[in-house]
Amino acid sequence: MEYNTQQRKLPLPEYGRSVQNMVDHALTIEDRAERQRCANTIVNIMGGMFPQLRDMEDYRHKLWDHLAIMSDFKLDIDYPVEVVKKESLEVKPEQIPYSPNKINYRHYGRLIQDLIKIAVAYPEGEEKDVLVRYIANHMKKDYINWNKDGVEDQKILDDLCELSGGKIKLSAADYHLVEQRMLIPRRRQGQQNNNQKRKY
Repeated sequence: MEYNTQQRKLPLPEYGRSVQNMVDHALTIEDRAERQRCANTIVNIMGGMFPQLRDMEDYRHKLWDHLAIMSDFKLDIDYPVEVVKKESLEVKPEQIPYSPNKINYRHYGRLIQDLIKIAVAYPEGEEKDVLVRYIANHMKKDYINWNKDGVEDQKILDDLCELSGGKIKLSAADYHLVEQRMLIPRRRQGQQNNNQKRKY
């Protein structure tokens, strides 16, 4: 008995080995008209395997592309569309460079650092105080998601001071952050209460 792992690798495994065998058979057909009919049948079978994708743009075009790929571009037929070139498949995409911007505390994320920069540049007043309070509470939520043991408010405010370059200095004595239990979304909290009621 021969296992699939012992056979050659499929170029498009999503179609399975049976369809690949059909394509291999089509390559052996000498009569061009018969080979064309065989290719049309294979494409129809391939289309029937994923009917949910029929509404996609250029769906039939993709099927003919896949047929060409599965035949290693050796199937000599009259393709109804211009299929993809083998050379274009071998071109590797350009490497996306990593962001040069450093994230000091990854559990807070890049967004918090950007918001802190905005808060630092904000003019003094009520709007800035609201923004800083939002940032600090969000930092606490992020920290709790990262460390389930909880965190003291002063730790969050110290981190906020450090990330702002010492320009936002707050004290836990007069700046109270939201408690962990209040960070649970209201709908989810209600669901938990309902679950507790069912136990009694």
